[in-house]
Amino acid sequence: MLCSCGSETLVHCTSGSWSYRKACRIGARSFHGARLGCVAGTNRPVALAQANAVLNRLDLVCETVGASVFGLLLSKYHPVTCLKIASGLMICSFPVLVMLGQLINRVSCHALDSSRTATDESICADLLDVRRIVPNSLRAIKHGWNEYKQQTVLPASAATVFLNFNVALAPGAIMTALLMHRGTSPSIVGAFSGLCSIMGLVATFISSSLVKRVGILKAGAAGLIFQASLLSIALTVYWAGSISQTTPLLIFLASIALSRLGHMSYDVVGTQIVQTGVPASKANLIGGMEVSIASLAELVMLAMAIIANDVSHFGFLAILSVSSVAGAAWMFCRWLTNPTDEQRELFMVDPLYQVQAI
Repeated sequence: MLCSCGSETLVHCTSGSWSYRKACRIGARSFHGARLGCVAGTNRPVALAQANAVLNRLDLVCETVGASVFGLLLSKYHPVTCLKIASGLMICSFPVLVMLGQLINRVSCHALDSSRTATDESICADLLDVRRIVPNSLRAIKHGWNEYKQQTVLPASAATVFLNFNVALAPGAIMTALLMHRGTSPSIVGAFSGLCSIMGLVATFISSSLVKRVGILKAGAAGLIFQASLLSIALTVYWAGSISQTTPLLIFLASIALSRLGHMSYDVVGTQIVQTGVPASKANLIGGMEVSIASLAELVMLAMAIIANDVSHFGFLAILSVSSVAGAAWMFCRWLTNPTDEQRELFMVDPLYQVQAI
């Protein structure tokens, strides 16, 4: 089985953790993309990068604290007990999170408007109307998909989706299962989770500095290439078959943790690219659709991991993970090297296209 604490417990915690994190992402992206660009200004890339970085920083501080507390619990209690505590917290807060996310998605459209309309008063009533949930959802999905595939910055958004195929070489239930199966110390597991969160926090500082120095487009490419390179090192160490030893194990975990610098840097930069290329009126819709498709990609990979249900298949999942990140880097770089006229107009202030114009 994948870990000593039982595959059934792992499956439940994986699905619960996945649902909770994706609900957080959808809620954040709904407000993030729609209004932050209006406040900071899409024509001020450095200011927008700093604003995105601050919001991601706050999110990652909470994640770092959570990972540190979980690591502390792992060092004192049985893994099953720790997973039950985490699951209980998610179950209690999940309904509140979903309702608040829906309200934010509806209200944010009018948050910066100076006038009120009659439709504002019916927001809550429409939200609680159970009879309209299914038709409204189907209509929203169809409309969202049509708008998503027509956006100018589709390759940049698709790269974000590709990154979500990486579920093996990333902090999460699958990596925890692998480490616990191999008898890794719970303290090391907790330290790894905390280090990944810290690297994500550091990335929020690096991303805004990169945007200031080289522009958002080169910053995005740098983040993707860096992540793909570090994950390739981790995959090589794993296939060498020596992570049962301390030094190779530490190199393996350090490579994955450092790759989070690239991952979170692109998360910040990719959000800014979508904010720049998508009209504010469509940002909620396209941002939510992007997270939904990314969630589907991750769900497919988690389903494959659950079906495999054996640690011997981890290498196959790791190859798929590295391939998806490398594919995202290739797609994004190809998009940069073959710009359209509309793309050049959107990013006319970016140093990449300013140099090419000269």
